Amino acid sequence: MSFTDQDEALISAALDGSARAWERLVKRYEARVYNFSLRLTGNQTDALDLMQEVFLGVYRNLHRFRGDAQFTTWLFRIAHNKAVDMSRRKYMVTSLSSVAGQDQSDEEVLDHIANDNGEHDPERLLSASQGNAEILGYLDILNWEQRLVVELKVFQSHTFDEIAEMQDISANTAKTRFYTALKLLKAHMEQSHELS
Repeated sequence: MSFTDQDEALISAALDGSARAWERLVKRYEARVYNFSLRLTGNQTDALDLMQEVFLGVYRNLHRFRGDAQFTTWLFRIAHNKAVDMSRRKYMVTSLSSVAGQDQSDEEVLDHIANDNGEHDPERLLSASQGNAEILGYLDILNWEQRLVVELKVFQSHTFDEIAEMQDISANTAKTRFYTALKLLKAHMEQSHELS
C-alpha cells in the first residue's frame, strides 16, 4: 500500500466514523504540522494552538476532500489558511492592546496548558522545538510573507505555482519574496559566523 493509498484508506474509514482511523491520520501528519506551525509562529504555545486549529479544520472539512490533489497539499492549504488567520488575529490583538495601552496577560497560555489533557507528548514536542531553535532564530528576521513563502517552498516542498495559488499572488511575486528572504538569511548567517 503506497503513501497515498494509506491516506485514502484512513480518510475513507474516518469519514465512515472510525475514531481510530482519524487518530492514525492525525498521527501521520502531527509532527509535520507542528514543525510547520513552530517555524511560522516562532513559539511552542502558538504552534500548538495553530496545530490544533489545523486539525480541527481538517476534521470539519474532511468530507470535502475530493482527492484531486495529494492529501498533504490539501492539508497544508488548510494549515496555510489557519496560519494567516492566526497572524491576522494576533496583529489585531496587538494593535488593540497598544491602542488601549494594556499589557497582555499570560491567561491564554495558562488556559492552553490546563486544557491540554495530555494530548501531546511534551518530550517529543520539546525535542522538536530545540531542533528548530537555530532555524527559528534565522527565520525571525523575515517578515510574515517571506517566512511563509520559505516555509512552503523549503519545508513543505511546494512549487512557486502552488504557493502563488495558496496565497492568491502571482508566481513571480512568490519567487521575489522567496529570493529576497534567501538574501536576507544569507547576509544574517554570514554576519553571525563573522561574530562567532
